[in-house]
Amino acid sequence: MPQGNPAQIPDDGLTTRQRRNRPLVIVHTGPGKGKSTAAFGLALRAWNQGWPVGVFQFVKSAKWRVGEEHALRVLGDTGQGGPVTWHKMGEGWSWIQRDQTDHAEQAAEGWAQIARDLAAQTYRMYVLDEFTYPIKWGWVDVDDVVSVLTARPGAQHVVITGRDAHPKLLECADLVTEMTKVKHPMDAGQKGQKGIEW
Repeated sequence: MPQGNPAQIPDDGLTTRQRRNRPLVIVHTGPGKGKSTAAFGLALRAWNQGWPVGVFQFVKSAKWRVGEEHALRVLGDTGQGGPVTWHKMGEGWSWIQRDQTDHAEQAAEGWAQIARDLAAQTYRMYVLDEFTYPIKWGWVDVDDVVSVLTARPGAQHVVITGRDAHPKLLECADLVTEMTKVKHPMDAGQKGQKGIEW
């Protein structure tokens, strides 16, 4: 795509403007770092355009203080861009047994809320952070996800992050980026740090 020009123009009956403004399903997957970071960059762009942004964060603990959450909430409250709504869907990790929470049930309810919001056109940009995991673990049905995303009304963009994205999800997406790891500080025994991981 040199200079932003597509390699081919499909014979789909759409004008250039109609094709340019089609809503996208975007997937950031792969073993490398930066999937969520890139998605939150898209959320910032959406906020700047004045679009309502809905963030649905799966897997990451509701107790974690996530830097992007604070920044986007503050920006959403300024009234200068679009409103930002943040939903945490519980811890999600099936092997953590700290409480009696049914993480599969929380994930299913989280997806049900997203489907309701898509039907109501609540947001213009959706960030479904770490959403590949509930699909991978069978907590959310991939066929239902694909059906809802494909049939969503209006001009709603959806970005999904997480490793091991299901092939059906990749097939339905308009844009798929695979983050690959070349080198990581954890390889040398360094744990995550403020300002980098959160």
